[in-house]
Amino acid sequence: MKRLLVPLFILNSLPAFADVTLPALFTDGLVLQQGKPVAVWGKADADENVAVSFAGQTKVTQADLDGQWRVTLDSLPANATPAELTVKGKNALTLKNILVGEVWICSGQSNMQWTVSQSANAEQEIAAANFPQIRMFNVERATAMEPATDVKGAWKEASPAHTGQFSAVAYFFGRHLHQVLKVPVGLINTSWGGTRIEAWTSRESLEERPCAAQLISDWNGIRQTYDATAEAKKFEEAKLVWKEKVKVIQAENAKLPDSQKKDLPAAPRPSDDPAKTPHYPATLFNAMVAPLIPYTLQGAIWYQGESNQKRAFQYQELLPNMINDWRTRWNDEFSFYIVQLASFGNSQPVSPDAGVADTWAELQEAQYLTAITLPKTGLAVTNDIGEEKDIHPKNKQEVGRRLALWALAKDYGKTSTVPSGPLYKNSVIEGSQVRLQFDYTGGGLKARDGAALKHFQIAGADQKWVWAEAKIEGNEVIVSSPQVPAPVGVRYAWAAWPVGANLINAEGLPASPFRTDEFILSTMGVTSPFQDVMKPGR
Repeated sequence: MKRLLVPLFILNSLPAFADVTLPALFTDGLVLQQGKPVAVWGKADADENVAVSFAGQTKVTQADLDGQWRVTLDSLPANATPAELTVKGKNALTLKNILVGEVWICSGQSNMQWTVSQSANAEQEIAAANFPQIRMFNVERATAMEPATDVKGAWKEASPAHTGQFSAVAYFFGRHLHQVLKVPVGLINTSWGGTRIEAWTSRESLEERPCAAQLISDWNGIRQTYDATAEAKKFEEAKLVWKEKVKVIQAENAKLPDSQKKDLPAAPRPSDDPAKTPHYPATLFNAMVAPLIPYTLQGAIWYQGESNQKRAFQYQELLPNMINDWRTRWNDEFSFYIVQLASFGNSQPVSPDAGVADTWAELQEAQYLTAITLPKTGLAVTNDIGEEKDIHPKNKQEVGRRLALWALAKDYGKTSTVPSGPLYKNSVIEGSQVRLQFDYTGGGLKARDGAALKHFQIAGADQKWVWAEAKIEGNEVIVSSPQVPAPVGVRYAWAAWPVGANLINAEGLPASPFRTDEFILSTMGVTSPFQDVMKPGR
């Protein structure tokens, strides 16, 4: 029996029949967005016909020359009954347990990454997590120098088996929506602790912003000159020096009472390979955001800023730029709700003098300014639920609830819901006093503890700040001090840890930190993480 030999050039010329495939977001258990046309996409052979069927609809398209295809399903009503979605080309795929409801992207750094298992009352929350209509997709953390086409992850139902590893802020946000709206909720968690906003923004968008030119230039220089061997050697040398310091301090501490013992120095860390670090501009956008586009969603929640605080003034531009960047690429001006940084000691004195420059407060202001100027944004103020010695406050339940208040009021027609505490609106100087006006006063302004208002400061043109007297008149606050007969500015809760700040509305929601002055901030002009991070400022 002779074998049939086929010339190699004939084998190479035969078409490669590739199965129709879907990105990782399209797997069993997913949630589709209600009330909007829904995008479904994937890969196939060039020119292959592809049909997508769901909820009585069938949409047919043809893959392009690169094998990319996309269809758009007509707007869908909410549906909590699990259904199947089928995709047919040369092969067929069937996705099961599909729900239709509300879909939100949840992004940021560690306070968004922080899990339910790390939050307050973790055991009780996990045990009570029996919400099969709440689904979360955890995007596996990755970096990329160019936009990727897919991510790794899987949809999981909110159950005791899975909820402990959900983003706590995202879960409590989604749970509140689900309990009020009675519809399924899908949450896409794409977050990474310690990261900066420029890593979550596209390279093209950053290059359009003059304020980002220096950081891009600095990172490019580092990437071009990075020597892995030399950096590894430096790290080993630094470890030896560190170990010797630790030995000396430990020997000294052994002779001292506990109250006099010195802290051990932090261990050195190896330098980041700029081609792999999550801090490089656009690297997280490329790996963890771009592949999610154009998944149809209602909006995004964002908890980030701690790692940008020393460039807070620049953040006034970087945050709205990133929001607009995402909206442009999704071709959807979706809602975007921001968690303002919680109060935190930040290694600063617990009771600083009035007028002390504070990068934390300046970052909070950047978040506030974005929320009051950019359409379809909101600010969840959390300066009353921070922890002095922990940058990761455990009360993530209230953070999620406050984000949900914005969505309920602005996205879901709950017009009686007050979404925020008082947000500074305007000031009027009346002789020796300043009258402050606010949005979101709700049922009226109050002091949380029923005492006098605290943590207001006032200054004249000489920029000498002093603590001020503040009192509520109707829905306004009047601020004055006999030390400042001609005031030009007022600040409230202007500190990383504003002890006693107590202005709230009747709904119990706190006022955001704010300032009425236009004095130069300490972070103005700091536009790269490699610059000096503190300049004179008041």
